[in-house]
Amino acid sequence: MRIVYVGCVESSYVGLKVLIEQKKEVVGVITKESSKFNSDFVDLSYLAKENHIPYIYAPNINDNEIEKFIKRCKPDIIYCFGWSQIIQKHILEIPSLGIVGFHPAELPCNRGRHPIIWALALGLEYTASTFFIMSEGADTGDIISQRKIKIEYTDYARDLYNKILEAACEQITEFTNSLENGTCIPRKQDLWTGNSWRKRGEADGIIDWRMSSRAIYNLVRALSHPYVGAQFLYKKKKIKIWRAEEVAGDNFKNIEPGKIMKFNSCNDFYVKAYDNIIHVLECDEFVAEEGEYL
Repeated sequence: MRIVYVGCVESSYVGLKVLIEQKKEVVGVITKESSKFNSDFVDLSYLAKENHIPYIYAPNINDNEIEKFIKRCKPDIIYCFGWSQIIQKHILEIPSLGIVGFHPAELPCNRGRHPIIWALALGLEYTASTFFIMSEGADTGDIISQRKIKIEYTDYARDLYNKILEAACEQITEFTNSLENGTCIPRKQDLWTGNSWRKRGEADGIIDWRMSSRAIYNLVRALSHPYVGAQFLYKKKKIKIWRAEEVAGDNFKNIEPGKIMKFNSCNDFYVKAYDNIIHVLECDEFVAEEGEYL
């Protein structure tokens, strides 16, 4: 089965590596030379060159040049893992077996943007690793593989990312084999039961100390590495927090949100949230005084 592979993030790299290690017939790679918005960006050309696979950079996956490259590769199927552009009909129709997409959420629920970040920020207890046959809609095609993944309270973005990658690698091997031998049975999505997450902006990552401690903690772990980091303002300077914990107690109810209760060091301090205390364990360095307000 001749595979053209599309991707430009860490999960794309891991998936391509699995196919190469399994000695699958990857006949072309489409990637990007750089990205302004993928914090986990990876240029797949290096892996393609190491394994003598033709590749091309695609600022826009729907360009005529990319269409010609795909047709020269004569793929039976295209794998598109970690690509933010909607693929148009003239590209979707090239491979006889279609295009397989990847979405780290439990489709048909939670289609759309930033699925790992939203899952953690909203405090979900489960997500999933889902592969599907792409259609003209966003994340709406028939599902060919889905694996549910538990989210622990202690999971940060990197932890959940790694869990999803581990599941996805096993799934890629399984469904590639079933596609090759003709035993893959796609399952239609019930789109009436689903929802779609919107694109996040910078404002979504700003900590307001009037939020509950759980909401702040969830935001910190959602935007931690490999993402951009949750942030708060101190004297008009943006300070990013990478790790924190909740500290519960009834002795803080009369304390206003945002007050620094204890300042151990430039990246270790305690702040009052709406209900409990947030203990910041890792952040950009800054200096403040105990009793100040953030």
